[in-house]
Amino acid sequence: MLDAPISGSPVTLAQGNAAVMVGGDKAAFERIEPVLRAIGPKVTYIGASGLAVQMKIAVNLLLMVEVIAFGEAVALAEKGGVARETAVDAILKSVAASPVLAYRGPFILDGKMPAIPLADVTLQQKDMLLALELGRKLGSPVPLAAAANEMMNACRGLGLDHRDFVTAHDVYRRLGGQT
Repeated sequence: MLDAPISGSPVTLAQGNAAVMVGGDKAAFERIEPVLRAIGPKVTYIGASGLAVQMKIAVNLLLMVEVIAFGEAVALAEKGGVARETAVDAILKSVAASPVLAYRGPFILDGKMPAIPLADVTLQQKDMLLALELGRKLGSPVPLAAAANEMMNACRGLGLDHRDFVTAHDVYRRLGGQT
């Protein structure tokens, strides 16, 4: 038996850029690898059974922290007088740019938030709760997961839980006194 979580959003899946992480018997992985490559071109054998699921949780932690930090950075730039569009453009052209920011970053521009989120606040908070539990179980500190989880709590408290989780930017703006 293999565990093979997929890392990707509907955008990356449509682009054919899904990443598959695989845990379990190495020989079984080698037999099924061509099938997995048909699902996504980026296939990585992680190790024993269950390790791919742990890796997926770690990847989701990184993705959440990155997107939330993006919202924080844009809100800070805006508070200092930089136009939101300019801040987003500058970040997406900087060394901090990434594939997830390339397609999610523009969501915070006026009128660009998708009506149907790629991943809503509740779904992403579930991933942070998994990261927090894994950290507890392993005795590994995950303070950025805790911070990301609290931002999802703030989104939920403000009634934004139905939106894509990049809406954390709105929370930062509100906390900074921006309308």
